Amino acid sequence: MQKAPLLTLIPQTHSHHTSPHTRTAMMTTSHMNGYVTESDGGGGTDMHREMAVDCPSELGARTLPVRRSAQLERIRQQQEDRRRREEEGRNRQELDLNSSMRLKKLSQNPKVGIDNPTFEQMEGPGGSIGGLQSLIAPPALLELEDLLMSLKQVQHSLNDSQSQEDVELVLQLVQKPDFQKAFNIHNAVAHNMNRPSPPYPLTDHAQSLAQEVEVMMHNSSQKDGLELSTLLTTPHMQALMVAHDSVAEQEMQLEPIVPSVNASETLTQWGGETVKIVRIEKAKDVPLGATVRNDMDSVVISRIVKGGAAEHSGLLHEGDEVLEINGVEIRGKDVNEVFDILADMHGVLSFVLIPSAQIKPPPIKETVTHVKAHFDYDPSDDPYVPCRELGLCFQKGDILHIISQDDPNWWQAYRDGDEDNQPLAGLVPGKSFQQQREAMKQTIEEDKEPEKSGKLWCAKKNKKKRKKIPYNPNKNDDFDNEEILTYEEMALYHQPANRKRPIALIGPPNCGQNELRQRLLSSEPDRFAGAVPHTTRSRRDIEMNGRDYHFVSRQVFEMDSAAGKFIESGEFEKNLYGTSTDSVRQVINTGKICLLCVHTQSLKVLRSSDLKPYIIFIAPPSQERLRALLAKDNKNPKPEELRDIIEKAREMEQNYGHLFDAAIVNTDLDKAYQELLRLINKLDTEPQWVPSSWLR
Repeated sequence: MQKAPLLTLIPQTHSHHTSPHTRTAMMTTSHMNGYVTESDGGGGTDMHREMAVDCPSELGARTLPVRRSAQLERIRQQQEDRRRREEEGRNRQELDLNSSMRLKKLSQNPKVGIDNPTFEQMEGPGGSIGGLQSLIAPPALLELEDLLMSLKQVQHSLNDSQSQEDVELVLQLVQKPDFQKAFNIHNAVAHNMNRPSPPYPLTDHAQSLAQEVEVMMHNSSQKDGLELSTLLTTPHMQALMVAHDSVAEQEMQLEPIVPSVNASETLTQWGGETVKIVRIEKAKDVPLGATVRNDMDSVVISRIVKGGAAEHSGLLHEGDEVLEINGVEIRGKDVNEVFDILADMHGVLSFVLIPSAQIKPPPIKETVTHVKAHFDYDPSDDPYVPCRELGLCFQKGDILHIISQDDPNWWQAYRDGDEDNQPLAGLVPGKSFQQQREAMKQTIEEDKEPEKSGKLWCAKKNKKKRKKIPYNPNKNDDFDNEEILTYEEMALYHQPANRKRPIALIGPPNCGQNELRQRLLSSEPDRFAGAVPHTTRSRRDIEMNGRDYHFVSRQVFEMDSAAGKFIESGEFEKNLYGTSTDSVRQVINTGKICLLCVHTQSLKVLRSSDLKPYIIFIAPPSQERLRALLAKDNKNPKPEELRDIIEKAREMEQNYGHLFDAAIVNTDLDKAYQELLRLINKLDTEPQWVPSSWLR
């Protein structure tokens, strides 16, 4: 299989699109400068199958040419178009009424029929035509009492008894409650129909803005501020905000604003073959966004990259063979030569293509999936990435926005925060592909003798048997160590002001998590609280049930533990102790922040509950700094004890780091305390990424 270059054309292949010819073709390796080295198919594994042509040397250094002001101008234009259409509609209505022969005849005989005193004649230079103009303007709504009065006057004006009886039947109908309700509904609808179109929404994030205002007003000492805070947290107001945002989001949806791409397509005959001629006008700073590969002597488009001119034009497709570009023959050329040809081409690019014979499925609107990466990835170390220039480097914990999964093996994505600076999407391994190759790698490693650990690809099971500190008869094994970690789907969540997320501090012994928790509880008792634990021991005289402990029998404790109600539990001096999810929930219901210090084995229960914990890892500093910190507490650990603490932290980060929301290196307890407060305060002011399963 041949590696390909990036076109802004970008040369690439999908593994599931690769032909037998491609698999036997000469392998080509491309680098950022666009040049490649060649070897036969049997040489090495560090080969690219696709090449990106005219790929920016630094994808993140470029900015999109479309600015926010253009979108605002588009919104204003839509508002103006709407007002113009409404005005034209009113003018057409007036013309239709004035051209009606029946209305003209009525205007010439204004006294035909019975005078209705409820009709107010509009005076005007046209005499009775003024009454006609009143039909064109929004009509005045008739009240129920006026309708009854008019019917009675009409009844008295009639001479024959049959007509009077008919009007009497109408009067009886009007006086019925059901008719009166329908009449009122009619008036309400008519009143609103005559109003101008609703204004264009200013935002579709009213709910988040209301939450921010509520947080600010909640801490206000003014009565008005507290009342506003209470109002904004009522279920009816929150439901109103959700409904507003749902409607506003639809109103504000515009056609995607993309860089200006003038493109055209023509079918013709070329050398006895049916070809299409595609012309794309491309700016110098906008990549074409396509990859190509060599298939024997052909140059084939193998991937269309999101964000490039090729995608915006919609005229280049995977599988199209490139015959010419701006009159330069391409068939028979190496992908590196194609790169050189396109490197300085800008303006109008004219492609002569043999259309792909593949049946293209109808285009579907792809939704963006947000995931958290649970492994480090560097495309320069990946021999399987189809186009190294497009590979997206990321670290464990990064949020990725997956915008295309057309190729199940290689997704297209942006790193969170890079969307506005990176014109082209990058390639990341698909979930199934990553799981398969990690499973194969683990199988190979298990067959080998244990060697010194190298670079970690993902969290793997630690072969060393660990001492399990807490005891949990329900399930107390390591957290899914056999699972191959790749990505976790995420969503943004902003905690309500009256339902704070519990803070779980985790770390090796002697790293300061217990001291930090106790300082928070002591400094702000009105804001922070601990969960009341359960125990099977007897209550002492000074203790109060529900305040110091929940005192229960061993039978009840073991039943609750078997039912999975404890975050963690253990036995001490033949008595059972544990922290339940209900105890944490009780603290949350008071509006306080529950502080927990937990073991790694507790994270599975904690995260699978509805508590939405925020997990902070307290990591040790260097060995010398750790010795100095412990010396302040009159502790004199041995060097091997210090090494054990640091090694324990490394193991925890390796096996459970994908579950951490933040990490603090405790080089100084005062600085660590301030950083901890900053992270907790940020939960009130900024939405956070959480597993999407929490919000379903």
